[in-house]
Amino acid sequence: MKNIKITFVINGKKMTMEIPPNISLLELLRDYLGLTGTKKGCEAGECGSCTVLMDGKAVNSCLILAPQIHGKTIQTIEALGTETSLHPLQKAFVEKGAVQCGFCTPGMLMSLKQLYNENPGADQEEIKKTISGNLCRCTGYQQIVEAAESAFKKRNVTIEPQIYTDKHR
Repeated sequence: MKNIKITFVINGKKMTMEIPPNISLLELLRDYLGLTGTKKGCEAGECGSCTVLMDGKAVNSCLILAPQIHGKTIQTIEALGTETSLHPLQKAFVEKGAVQCGFCTPGMLMSLKQLYNENPGADQEEIKKTISGNLCRCTGYQQIVEAAESAFKKRNVTIEPQIYTDKHR
């Protein structure tokens, strides 16, 4: 099978690669780019452990063929925060004990990141719906939901509206 050339942005870095046309985005991330934070679980789109953001939308990377990312922007867990500056969702996961074995955590965080970006006022039901495609066998989900809710609430600190006057009247 002949390799094909694709260009994409991964975690803020533009890349061009020649790849086999039949590999998944998950394989590209883990095996070709060394981004192993994205976990390989069921490889059938059922567990959510491979969730990444593609053009800001949460997708199961095991279901996306790598050539489909040509011209797209991909964000993986590696770009969510840094060791010295965690994303608010990551901080909340630590504070609320939402990380047990950690296998599901990257996918959970990436699914929640889309919601965090699109609906900062999301409530508990929206959070539950968002992570419904992510399986966790350790926590029972309660700490995960509480962590997400905490991050969303901290983000939504009310700011008093400014009153502007027209000085030239």
